[in-house]
Amino acid sequence: MAFVKAQKSKAYFKRFQVKFKRRREGKTDYRARIRLINQDKNKYNTPKYRFVVRFTNKDITAQIISASIAGDLVLAAAYSHELPRYGLGVGLTNYAAAYCTGLLLARRVLKTLEMDDEYEGNVEATGEDFSVEPAETRRPFRALLDVGLIKTTTGNRVFGALKDKNLNADVHRKYIYGGHVAAYMRTLTEDEPEKYQSHFSEYIKKGVDADSIEEMYKKVHAAIRADPTVKKSEKQPRKEHKRYNLKKLSYEERKAKLIERLNAFNSVADDEDDE
Repeated sequence: MAFVKAQKSKAYFKRFQVKFKRRREGKTDYRARIRLINQDKNKYNTPKYRFVVRFTNKDITAQIISASIAGDLVLAAAYSHELPRYGLGVGLTNYAAAYCTGLLLARRVLKTLEMDDEYEGNVEATGEDFSVEPAETRRPFRALLDVGLIKTTTGNRVFGALKDKNLNADVHRKYIYGGHVAAYMRTLTEDEPEKYQSHFSEYIKKGVDADSIEEMYKKVHAAIRADPTVKKSEKQPRKEHKRYNLKKLSYEERKAKLIERLNAFNSVADDEDDE
């Protein structure tokens, strides 16, 4: 038998430190997180807010979060599945929807902090750089973008939620109002009508075409600014399911049931004796 050298000794395993659970699962970049949550000591207990944006296959989540010893605290949140309430029923995960979700969260936070009257923001999106000037009473709300594990490539949807300034203002404006989607719709209409019918079936059902997309997003932006408050979902009452097993009785119920059975048994015995 050949000699096999031990690559990892007992000392290695004694000193082995298991990584954090979310690092093992590949969910959190702790190197980036620690730089986002570290607060200056001279700011004492002032929360350091992060603008967290996450994408799923069917939804966009945007949250304002601060870290604490007990855990992360969410100040406000907005989701792209709320956008149908404002008139956007299709394309809830594209760049334009990310911009709408970010706008909804921004107006919601300002409404919560009672700063919405002081800071109106960029009322009409032109794609150009827009900087907020401090008001006389309160300074603008500040949060750092937390992209998680998303690769920050040029033109990524995550920057749409932030209202990122593109190098070309016209290109940025085009993406904010869904111009790239409209261009693709026109291309498919001319080259592959069948693919257009299947690919944009939801758009067709809702009567959205390439010419009306920009106007639709403008109305959505205006509706978000008019009322960014959270609307509680109306939960349906729970249905009473048919029970196939016996209901579990309490001690008092079992005791009463036993007494009832004994009384019935005794009454039958008395009747037999009388006969």
